[in-house]
Amino acid sequence: MVLAALITNTPTPDTPFKYGLEVRKFHPAKALENQTVVKVQGAAFNHRDIWILKDLYPGVVVNSVIGADAVGIVKSKGTASVEEGERVLLCPSVNWDSNPAGPEGAFRILGLLPSPGTFAETINIDSKEVFPCPAHLSTAQAAALPLAGLTAYRALFTKCQIQKGYNVLVTGIGGGVALFALQFALAAGANVFVTSSSEEKIEAAKKLGAEGGINYKDPNAIEDLKDQLNGRLINAVVDGSGGDLFAKLPEVMAQGGIITTYGDTASPNGVIFDRNLWARNCELKGTAMGSRAEFAQMLEFVDQHKVKPVVSHSFKGLTQTNLDKCISILQNGQQMGKVVIEM
Repeated sequence: MVLAALITNTPTPDTPFKYGLEVRKFHPAKALENQTVVKVQGAAFNHRDIWILKDLYPGVVVNSVIGADAVGIVKSKGTASVEEGERVLLCPSVNWDSNPAGPEGAFRILGLLPSPGTFAETINIDSKEVFPCPAHLSTAQAAALPLAGLTAYRALFTKCQIQKGYNVLVTGIGGGVALFALQFALAAGANVFVTSSSEEKIEAAKKLGAEGGINYKDPNAIEDLKDQLNGRLINAVVDGSGGDLFAKLPEVMAQGGIITTYGDTASPNGVIFDRNLWARNCELKGTAMGSRAEFAQMLEFVDQHKVKPVVSHSFKGLTQTNLDKCISILQNGQQMGKVVIEM
């Protein structure tokens, strides 16, 4: 028996959720020969977990252990190229080995059955998904890295192909992917501008190294960005919202600029790609997570540049109280970085 956070049919009262989360003991399946058993030290939430609770995510399965991010210690190595007692991170992608175009198999993400989830005392996971953890990361920082870090890395480097000196716009700063996109782009030598509806989050991004930022709710936001660019143009956009500002991007895009979108949190209706963009030779690309190979590349990048993930809140202990606090923080958009529970 291990303690875990499982999806239930009983949502928390007075919330917009269809499903609930309950911390309780459960019987994990016996580990297979090709699985590594990891004692979880810390696990992090993603906004995906909120979509799951709201039934806005496909394939929700009750009694799944929630969570796609974790750092832990190897208890039994299986066929992994790590040793027992080693600290490891888990690649959250399932059935995506190395194809840069997309998954080779039936793609899944940890945190919904038949895949295991990370908010548990231990996890049995395919040994191929286990990687050594960069030594400079704390438990909370390491737990924060996998899903959002992988998504941001693929968006920036595989899709946007950013280079030193590029001007990069990252929308919705404060979320995990956006913050990693900011940190990774800065590490690569790019000039980064951000958007948010919160002036506090814009200022926090500037303290992390962003050159500038705009409030996307300001009707003059694009003019503000033009002033900050001071004659320069945007080479790459990493966007997770698809909001109203998207329609004004042609005013600041460089010839051949690339827009990569990984979400549509502002509206499920998508965005318009018209002559204002294609006539400037711009490209619109979609991305979702990343491959096992890109995960390894991302970890190498983080280790090389000593990137430290931004952790907004970290709680000690997998308890119902801590679980509920984390979900409330995410639901109300109170985070500036990742929300973590350390075991």
